[in-house]
Amino acid sequence: MSISAYAEKNCSIAKPLSFLGERWTLLVLRDLMFGPRRFDDFQASLGVATNVPSQRLTTLTDEGIVERRRDSDHPERFEYVRTEKGRDQTPVLLALLAWGDRYTAEK
Repeated sequence: MSISAYAEKNCSIAKPLSFLGERWTLLVLRDLMFGPRRFDDFQASLGVATNVPSQRLTTLTDEGIVERRRDSDHPERFEYVRTEKGRDQTPVLLALLAWGDRYTAEK
């Protein structure tokens, strides 16, 4: 089953998984929570090709989790900020962080 097929499931975990479960998405959200806001910052933080943050930011924007805002006119630059829907994910991300610290962090 493709990840997009989860969107059709009548399940409060499966539906968000259809867009949050994409590879790299949670790391983009992590970055947004801790500071980076520009496309170049995401690419540098993730160490991936430009298509990865581009696709993830597009999905997050389409889902209303982030908003793209003009940051500068000369040169034209944009930043990404979490919407209320995106900020409401903070407890989920912090819980995952705590779980990862407890069970997967090197001691």
